[in-house]
Amino acid sequence: MSLADANAKAIQLDLDLVLISPQATPPVCKIMDYGKYRFEQIKKEKEAKKNQKIVALKEIQLSMTIDLHDMEVKARSAEKFLKNGDKVKVVIRMRGREMSRQGAGKEVMLKFYNMVEELANIDKQPETEGRNIIMMLSAKKK
Repeated sequence: MSLADANAKAIQLDLDLVLISPQATPPVCKIMDYGKYRFEQIKKEKEAKKNQKIVALKEIQLSMTIDLHDMEVKARSAEKFLKNGDKVKVVIRMRGREMSRQGAGKEVMLKFYNMVEELANIDKQPETEGRNIIMMLSAKKK
């Protein structure tokens, strides 16, 4: 159909002539209510956004000389983050002579993981990066 005929038909039906595929030969147009079409598109986008889960990265800092009760408190907060669906980054910052005892820091990390084991998977094993020992945890799939 020619452009003039299509435009006349769209005006007659009190609708809009919308260009769907301009690269095609001949170009493809559609007669529709463009305002209603845009409204439906925006509604679909909002619905898709609403169903998305944004995963945040929470950080918990430990020390190499942390007491058992303090570690339990931090483990409870990590459990809360994991139940919420967030990832948890556990960090130990080593100061001074602690650099020579990195094995002890990794043991503290593994004790912490044993406390949250029923809710967490290890994404990244405890690893030394500069003065920090870092471990990443994520929630177990249900």
